[in-house]
This record gives sequence, C-alpha cells and structure tokens, in this order.
Amino acid sequence: QVQLVEAGGGLVQTGDSLTLSCAASGRTVSSYSMAWFRQAPGKAREFVAFIAWNTGATTYAESVKGRFTIARNGPENTSLQMSRLKPEDTAVYFCASYSTGRYDSAGSWHYWGQGTQVTVSS
Repeated sequence: QVQLVEAGGGLVQTGDSLTLSCAASGRTVSSYSMAWFRQAPGKAREFVAFIAWNTGATTYAESVKGRFTIARNGPENTSLQMSRLKPEDTAVYFCASYSTGRYDSAGSWHYWGQGTQVTVSS
C-alpha cells in the first residue's frame, strides 16, 4: 500500500508561481514512477506531468510544457513547480503513483493523494 499527501496549493494571481509537493510512504515507493494530474470543476481528470522512477525522464502535457517542472526530491518526495500560471490552470491537483498502463491515463494509476486546490485569479 502507498499513501500520498499533496501540499502547497493556494490562491495566486495570473503570472505567479507555485510549487506543489507530494509526500509518499509505503512499500517500494522509490521504485514507482510518479505523475501529477489535475481536475477542474465539471471536467475529467487530466494528465499534467510524469517522471520515471528509474531514468528520471519527464513528460508534460502540451498545455503546461515550458511552464511546469516535475522533480523527484529523494525517493519519497515529488514536486511540481508551476510558473507563469494562468486562470485555466485552476483545478484540484493530484499526485499519483504506480502505473500499469499509459502514463497519461488516469485509469492506469493505482495510488492517489487527496488533492490540493490551485486557484489562479485573472
């Protein structure tokens, strides 16, 4: 079993920066890839960023590429640094661990945190 806890969300203005963190605990968590997803009201959960556990390779959604950075800060902590935030980035952000399918599909991920709200005002 893996437990994930996100933190760092808040209310910011357009153009601001914010860093989210995800603390993981449980068995073999260091051997699992990690990802961030987000879900806006009335919309499906969408992929944001992925980092591979073994190579550290990263992948981003087109909508955040160049503005967001995912990083693994030790085996149990993953961050999402967000810059030049836009109102359309407003959502609940979730970290996820252990995928058995496509990294960009929410249904492939087995463990989820409770989410942290990010609100970007215009």
